[in-house]
Amino acid sequence: MSTKRTKGVTIVYPIVYGNVATLLPQKKVPDSDHTHKWTVSVKGINGQEIGHFVKKVTFKLHETYSNPQRIVEHPPFEITETGWGEFELSIKLQFIEGSEKPVTLYHNLRLHSYEDDGSISTSSKNKPVQSFQYDELVFTDPPETLYQILTMHPIPTLPSKPSPNSLYSLQAEQDELRKIEEAYRKVQEQMTIYKNKNDKITKELEEVKAELERTKK
Repeated sequence: MSTKRTKGVTIVYPIVYGNVATLLPQKKVPDSDHTHKWTVSVKGINGQEIGHFVKKVTFKLHETYSNPQRIVEHPPFEITETGWGEFELSIKLQFIEGSEKPVTLYHNLRLHSYEDDGSISTSSKNKPVQSFQYDELVFTDPPETLYQILTMHPIPTLPSKPSPNSLYSLQAEQDELRKIEEAYRKVQEQMTIYKNKNDKITKELEEVKAELERTKK
């Protein structure tokens, strides 16, 4: 393949990656403490497969899994597993044109729905959990071969008004709000702690000053 670059050209390919998780029936996995079945995947923004320009995808799971590094060399680029805990995993995309640098994405595997206070929701525990993120693969001055492959296929575009029920928009919005609320709560807690400490120090200083005044008299 030609490694000559296509100068002055930038191609943006929108993708969605993340996971779907469902609660396992009791004793579905014998002699195991696994509670959920989950599938993590990476696709085009509208569900398109990306095998025409992606050579392989490497999913790196938590080290407690047998063979935590899973390589998928053809679409669909996804893996399915069972487990009981949430963790961060990496998704490494390597392209058909080998001179193009691989791209590594990071995703926090989600098995549960959460309430506004950060606690696990019990009312929706039997419903599938979806956690997807939107991102863009940006190819600047791509190799000629990759440029030809990308331009031979329609590049998906975001609708002007994304569906509020789309995997990435709704879940991403909920995740972002939860993170902001959690950060705000932590800041408020720290401010309360510092205020209490400051009040205590101020009171102690006033007592020392009062004692000094009494000593002078």
